[in-house]
Amino acid sequence: MAFSNKHGRQERRMPACYVMVTGAVFLAFFLVAVWVFSAPSEVPEEGISLVSDDVKNEGRNSDGSSETQVSGDDLQVTTGDSEDNTGDNSNDTQGGDEEDRLSENGNQQNSESSSSSLDRSETEKEDTEKKTDQGDTTTDEDSSAAESEPVEKKSGEETEEPTEEDEKAEEEKVGEKPDEKKESLSTDDDLPVVGAEQADLTTENKEGASSWDTQAKESKTEKDLTDSSEKEAEDEATSFAAEEKTGEDEEQQEETSSAAAVKEEVDEIKTENEAGVHSYEWKACAFEGAQDYIPCLDNREYLAHIATTKHFEHRERHCPDKDAPTCLVPLPAGYKPHIPWPASRDEIWYDNVPHEGLASYKADQNWVKKKSDKLTFPGGGTQFKNGVEHYIEYLEKILPEISWGKHTRVLLDVGCGVASFGGYLFNRDVIAMSFAPKDEHEAQVQMALERGIPAISSVMGTQRLVYPSNVFDVVHCARCRVPWHLDGGLLLLELNRILRPGGLFVWSATPVYQDTEEDQYLWNATIAVTESMGWKMLVKDTDYSTRIGAAIFQKPKDNELYESREEESPPICLEDDNPDAAWYVKMTPCIHRIPTTAHSEWPAEWPLRLNSTPAWLSKSNKGLYGNTAPDDFEVDAAHWENVVQKSYLTGLDIDWNNIRNIMDMKADYGGFAAALISQPVWVMNIMPTSEPDTLPIIFDRGLIGMYHDWCEPHSTYPRSYDLLHANHLLSSIDKKCSLENLVLEMDRILRPDGWAIFRDEVEVLKKVQEMVMSLHWDVRVMYTIKGEELLAAQKRFWRPDASA
Repeated sequence: MAFSNKHGRQERRMPACYVMVTGAVFLAFFLVAVWVFSAPSEVPEEGISLVSDDVKNEGRNSDGSSETQVSGDDLQVTTGDSEDNTGDNSNDTQGGDEEDRLSENGNQQNSESSSSSLDRSETEKEDTEKKTDQGDTTTDEDSSAAESEPVEKKSGEETEEPTEEDEKAEEEKVGEKPDEKKESLSTDDDLPVVGAEQADLTTENKEGASSWDTQAKESKTEKDLTDSSEKEAEDEATSFAAEEKTGEDEEQQEETSSAAAVKEEVDEIKTENEAGVHSYEWKACAFEGAQDYIPCLDNREYLAHIATTKHFEHRERHCPDKDAPTCLVPLPAGYKPHIPWPASRDEIWYDNVPHEGLASYKADQNWVKKKSDKLTFPGGGTQFKNGVEHYIEYLEKILPEISWGKHTRVLLDVGCGVASFGGYLFNRDVIAMSFAPKDEHEAQVQMALERGIPAISSVMGTQRLVYPSNVFDVVHCARCRVPWHLDGGLLLLELNRILRPGGLFVWSATPVYQDTEEDQYLWNATIAVTESMGWKMLVKDTDYSTRIGAAIFQKPKDNELYESREEESPPICLEDDNPDAAWYVKMTPCIHRIPTTAHSEWPAEWPLRLNSTPAWLSKSNKGLYGNTAPDDFEVDAAHWENVVQKSYLTGLDIDWNNIRNIMDMKADYGGFAAALISQPVWVMNIMPTSEPDTLPIIFDRGLIGMYHDWCEPHSTYPRSYDLLHANHLLSSIDKKCSLENLVLEMDRILRPDGWAIFRDEVEVLKKVQEMVMSLHWDVRVMYTIKGEELLAAQKRFWRPDASA
């Protein structure tokens, strides 16, 4: 090789020097390669888990984002961003874009190395690639971490830069799989939904029990639960639903149903049903009042032998035997699709709720009026002489701290009537859980639900209300006819349990503003109870324009008032009395201590609280999906935002203009409801009693919900919800009780033309599909991926003949 000296003359180096330099370079690279591939694998840092060879390859959606099929036995989901960012290239997941980064790094470094004057021998390259194939057991995430930031090594070890052989081997390992996956999606153009992100199915990974008990466990002393059912409830604590990877290998290729395939399968099931292949023989309920049948509130056999009704026991839940005959509730004559919100707040079809007793019974109070073929609601009420809006403004005027829609978001309305108070609070960004018994005030809760206002049939009797402790910002009673002073203030103590520390009790009733002997007795007796509980009366006032008044009390913010009482009456509850246990648990005349942790803190103002991680969620707590609870909460929120925006709102053929009342039958953290907050809907978040109890989190977000056991009928009226959402619920029900009875209950709850969205295991949803089709529901969307399925079906007006 020739070089120029400073005089421009060329000189030639000695051959021996050239040989020595070249030999030294090859020897150095050889020693580095031997050291790298003979060294033991690094133990990953905390928070990173190893992935088996079966799940290492990652897929790529048609829009360039990544989905991963995760096996619960192979992978513990790591913290950080969710894999649910399907279709969103701007938000990288923790491991979802590692292939992109590896490919980009490999291309860049390959380009740099190509300009070097040093050539590798073919023998050395083959040897390096062979060692790479044999020795590579780490995940793509580990490889990326090694390139992006140094791995912490033990003392005395040196950190070596990756060789070019490593980089090329890694690049070849990543290969062209993302592009191959895209091609597999390109054949799905005929799907009822658009693109892989539309289905956005999930697989639940069993990570063991979370840090939360279930209602079944919390309430086991009050309900006869078998040891096996308790074990099952703990085992059903689910780990995070990581998004399905589209096409992992040939044996696990994506199983999708085109529109033609859906029609073919539906036609096949219809043919089998008509031929009597399946054993679903539905009958119409033919007894008196069948069209409004609520099984656990209309158990006539039990009510005929009830021992006492002193404490409204006859208005509480008494479910029929699980083996009792089942039937389909009939439609009222002339039933028609409901009037959409917000017009429904002021009027509903009379034929849908054909009860006009309240219109005459409460004619002078403007509750409801019958006009032609409609029932109208003028916004009046016993306490709302100048209208509901005037009353709402009056309460904030006498106590500005109530701050509707900011400080106050979640409210419980006791004895709600037709729920006009809750209906008008929507204008103030307040959501009210309204309840009243199924009593002589004919169909009041049914009218509320038909109007599109949250309501439930319930009573303050002998059992705790089905809500957690310390969750309601305000409890409201306007002439609710509840005897607060009786039984040592037992019912006020129940309000004390569910009010959050510093929460308000608004009492608007005649004892507050009238001077009759009876009213004064009730006032004095009730005040004695509030004082014994440490409640402070903040204001007592009368609106002279209506001659209606209100008193507003505040629950203590800490335990200081309880500890300074001269008499411990009512007593402090025993330590083993769990304040969150509420499913068939008897009320107890005692005061539960206020939490001394961050749980006692007031949530952020609305709307910030919706997506704020509750301050009391600790990283020491294990969440539903195996991560720390705060990380789980954030990942769940991102997951459902993605699912709702990219699948439910656009890809399921649902007319959302006709959707108002929604029930999430297994709500977890409430992420589904939170993702719908911009829609003119409300969601009843159900916490199944066998699932980890995360309902307090849902209330802290400014949402509403309740406990329920889906092996029993719900306490709502027939035809009261527009959409039911069942996310990985049915597979657990199928193990414990009758799946057929649950589908029958869903048919009772859904309005005609209402929707059900199922997400579950394929084998379970195959049974469900046959059932709903035998009920003449229209199966509108099916989408199957790796043993998981999304099924969307629409209920129709079909009912069997009463003689069937």
